[in-house]
Amino acid sequence: MDKLINQIAEELHIKYSQAENTIKLIDDGNTIPFIARYRKEVTGGLSDEILRDFNERLTYLRNLEERKKEIIKSINEQGKLDDELLQLIQLCNTLSEVEDLYRPFKQKKKTRATIAKAKGLEPLANIIIAQTETKDINEIASTFVSQEKQVFSSEDAISGALDIIAEDISDNPKFRKYIKKICYHEGVIVTKASNLDEESNYEMYYDYHENVNKIPSHRILAINRGEKEGFLKVKIEKNEEKILFYIEKTIIKNNTQFIQMLKDCILDAFKRLIEPSIDREIRSDLTEKAESKAIKVFGENAKQLLLSAPIKGKIVMGFDPAYRTGCKIAIIDDTGKVLDTETVYPTPPQNDVETAKSKLIKLIKQYNIDIIAIGNGTASRESEIFVANMIKESNLQTSYAIVSEAGASVYSASKLATEEYPDINVSIRGAISIARRLQDPLSEFVKIDPKAIGVGQYQHDVNQKHLAESLKGVVENSVNTVGVDLNTATPSLLSYVSGINTTIAKNIVKYRDQNGKFKNRTELLKVSKLGKSTFQQCSGFIRIFGGTNALDSTAVHPESYEPTEKLLKTLGFRKEDLTNKSKLLELKNKLGVLNIPNLSVELGIGEMTLQDIISELSKPGRDPREDMPKPILRSDVLKFEDLREGMILTGTIRNVIDFGAFVDIGVKHDGLIHISEMSDSFIKNPSDVVTVGDIVKVKVIKILPDKQKVSLSMKL
Repeated sequence: MDKLINQIAEELHIKYSQAENTIKLIDDGNTIPFIARYRKEVTGGLSDEILRDFNERLTYLRNLEERKKEIIKSINEQGKLDDELLQLIQLCNTLSEVEDLYRPFKQKKKTRATIAKAKGLEPLANIIIAQTETKDINEIASTFVSQEKQVFSSEDAISGALDIIAEDISDNPKFRKYIKKICYHEGVIVTKASNLDEESNYEMYYDYHENVNKIPSHRILAINRGEKEGFLKVKIEKNEEKILFYIEKTIIKNNTQFIQMLKDCILDAFKRLIEPSIDREIRSDLTEKAESKAIKVFGENAKQLLLSAPIKGKIVMGFDPAYRTGCKIAIIDDTGKVLDTETVYPTPPQNDVETAKSKLIKLIKQYNIDIIAIGNGTASRESEIFVANMIKESNLQTSYAIVSEAGASVYSASKLATEEYPDINVSIRGAISIARRLQDPLSEFVKIDPKAIGVGQYQHDVNQKHLAESLKGVVENSVNTVGVDLNTATPSLLSYVSGINTTIAKNIVKYRDQNGKFKNRTELLKVSKLGKSTFQQCSGFIRIFGGTNALDSTAVHPESYEPTEKLLKTLGFRKEDLTNKSKLLELKNKLGVLNIPNLSVELGIGEMTLQDIISELSKPGRDPREDMPKPILRSDVLKFEDLREGMILTGTIRNVIDFGAFVDIGVKHDGLIHISEMSDSFIKNPSDVVTVGDIVKVKVIKILPDKQKVSLSMKL
């Protein structure tokens, strides 16, 4: 255990005590959001991100230890475990190293070597590898000829023996370690076209090479996809001469009859067994690292999208664009309730602009629509032009915003959508989702498979299990950062709250439907299957507004209510004053000048916990998303043909990737800011500069009309 704690502490650059305490908290069943928020004194203030990395690494290292035990047991049962091998296994830091050591002891499937061993040729292999025999090897080999064992000649016997030696060379962990090192440091990834005459998205890789240790993640994933789709052939070029010399120097003795025989055997072992295996391992390793980075980028983008600023108190028209089947319209009030629906046909092939305009203007005036949310998918551009012209020509006091509709169709046909809107046609549900995404992105996006929200790169190519696990953590973090209104939240939103599973989430809503609104947090204990342990994990992340306890609308945990009320009393306030705006300002001023260390001792709570309580009391019930950039609201449209090099525009970051970011500048296709155009100084990662949802000023630096592409720069 000490070794495990030390290793994690060193890797994550944290103290031994932090690692030790965190492991205990995790093993006791506490969730990462709960630990990050309410056990800061115990962990020394480790962030949610560090804690998730910690948990992932802890799981890996524990799995590694279990695998070591399995392998040690297996080798010992074979009677082949000695002290040196035991120590080597125990010193391994990766599963790959452990498996390399175990390779010679694995029960193999049928191979040329196992067939040769079955024919009784292992003693001959031992004679050849020993290289001490002066008697002619052909004469020795002839003694192994056996019709019964299907060894028909001395040549057959020698060939079989060399197959055994070749497999032993391939299984040697020392050789494999050296070859991997050469490949990682000096190897080159080389790609060629499967068919030079065939056009594809991978043409830059039709004759391409790059060092293994320098190739970036996005190129690894692009090459993998190109190979999978049959456009590319991929190999790793390595210093074969250097590798063969190293193995020969280790194995071959001078001035024996076996020199050429063993050289040929080593070449066979390398070409037939070692190289294909090592190449697979290296490419698998590169892919794993590339996927890990892609998943991290996807997670960062998804978090920013989930935490986008909500537009509250507005009546929204959801506009789901389409061609032949018509544009679906849904009117949503400021609480998210569906007021009306419609279908109009202002786009090709019908082009019924006037009828569409008449119907929408009537709806806009009838319901006092504040904003029109237009989905950014098929027919979005034509729909935007139609809406912009309608607003301008009719002098409407309404604006519009382009909203990501990624995953809307998936949601529309889902079981959840059917449960939410059983009497509404599946085609209209997409418009409802688009409207509600503008009002409250977090509540709406949690209903969709995170992979479908369209802010990643190669998300369909990466390990889907790892992606799902990572994104679940991102959604949990986002939901628990904001907090959830217990009296309005859907089961899908509640299920991401710390400690609450799908069953409990449904039970909460069922209880609410039967008993009315929750009046306080402790009422949660009446919900079926929600016990004290779950209450401890979830209660700090749920909010009750207008209930019997004003602290229930804050992120102050019930376990800290007593010291919180004591703090308020010390300052001359009551918890009821948290709902009084005039009292709040006075309270905020007093909270700003407190002596934290002294007060912490007086109240009997940790300084970090006290700091969090003070922060909450200064802005009770405040939504942290209010600090995020608001969506750009437009009333006029910009055409691609209007773009000119040198133009300065305002846009919204839609996606951040390894080599830059895509920006919605109000034309049909997002523009690209390459990483080199983000700053005059060196940037290692685009996410260091921008995040999804950021509003940025950009300059148009290149326009490709034929491809409808535009390059942008933030270096104004």
